[in-house]
Amino acid sequence: MGIVIETFIWEPSSSVFIFIFFSSFLLLSLFPFYLSKHAPTTKSSSLSDHPFSSSSPRFQLYFLLLYSLASVLDGLWLVYGEFELVYYGISKEDTVTFMLIGFGAALFVGSLLGLVSDLIGRKKTCLVFFILHLIVGIWKMVAPSPSFWVANLCLSLATSIFSFSFETWAVVEHDKVDSKPGHRQDILNETFWLMTFFESASLIGSQVIGNWMVGGNLEKGIGSPSIAATLLAILGIACMSRHYDGTTKIMTFKDYRMSFSVYILGDRRIWLLACAQACLHFSIAVFWILWAPTLADGREAFLGLIYPCLLGARMLGSTVFPWLINASLRTEDCLTCAFVVQALLLSIIAYDYEEIGVLVTQFSLYHACIGLILPLLARLRTMYVPNELRGGMISLSLASANAAILFILMQRGYYRTIENSTMIAFAAVGLFMAAGCMYVLKRCGKQPYQNWHKL
Repeated sequence: MGIVIETFIWEPSSSVFIFIFFSSFLLLSLFPFYLSKHAPTTKSSSLSDHPFSSSSPRFQLYFLLLYSLASVLDGLWLVYGEFELVYYGISKEDTVTFMLIGFGAALFVGSLLGLVSDLIGRKKTCLVFFILHLIVGIWKMVAPSPSFWVANLCLSLATSIFSFSFETWAVVEHDKVDSKPGHRQDILNETFWLMTFFESASLIGSQVIGNWMVGGNLEKGIGSPSIAATLLAILGIACMSRHYDGTTKIMTFKDYRMSFSVYILGDRRIWLLACAQACLHFSIAVFWILWAPTLADGREAFLGLIYPCLLGARMLGSTVFPWLINASLRTEDCLTCAFVVQALLLSIIAYDYEEIGVLVTQFSLYHACIGLILPLLARLRTMYVPNELRGGMISLSLASANAAILFILMQRGYYRTIENSTMIAFAAVGLFMAAGCMYVLKRCGKQPYQNWHKL
């Protein structure tokens, strides 16, 4: 008599996606009513209440469309890249090597790209982002068995550019069309949380595009995402070449070096902000490396359904941002609480082996905090960092995080001296450090550039 062993594959309920969508829609639809009743009459925070130049909302729409396109490109390789490695039979050791190459490029080359962006212009650097994706797309279509280290190198540099250049470009352009500090800060706050919201939605869209392009026939569909990425990159290059030349006054390297030394390296408040950014970047990288092995540790789960659930939670978290900003709360206080919640969630995950449903709930809460933290950090950068130095500050703040990721990948991937739970624990400690940085930053006093953003 044969024995039949039933296997159970965990997947999130459809009610989870309905809850995320309904909650996001509710927060967005009720916010104007909350603003009209609770916002101070002397200082309106609604974008529609301000007499902006007509070019300001036009640029915001144009920028968000380009940013969404860039997010789809970035997410397409994130989802499709892992599938491609499995399809070509790449071993785990080689996968670790490719990851080391990518983070090494981000550390040794990407850390300098922010400074280069400030010197040559932010729009040109955003254009390089699309060019790098175009090179990778063409390379994978032409090469029958593509060299993954070349693609990984280009994509890592593109991701480094994505982390700072688009945000810096948006801030500089908004400065050009609106000179009133209060009006400018309001539209920037709106742009920051919409960037996080649209990025999360675009990442979900990239998963849909990747699955649709590959389809059921792997032999014919394996190269389809490369075609999609190539077309999207060409579209991005064409859109950036037509409008908003982004010409700004560029400093010489000597002036830039002196200003960077005084306003960035010489200000301990910037160091605290940079440390918090680095800790968040480190924890996000560790999470995306380990989330699938943590869930599927001897168990089966539909990771393709859990992925949009996490990004949906991130979208939901971003919709909380405008409520907090208009609730007269200090940005540092909000960040301190969010970092502590994130750290506690990762501490529980590192300490205990849990059911998949509990882990997905914790992962979702973690991403909801990310959706709130990203625009809050962007708001703090606007308060503290001069526009001319913003790209260099962001890219250099991520250098320490990339160095830490390289170190733990080598220890885990090659020497086997640490476990996955230890890596998650390191990420939790980093988030506690970020919370401490925000607490100290609040005690340092007033923000130095609330009404002055140029050197």
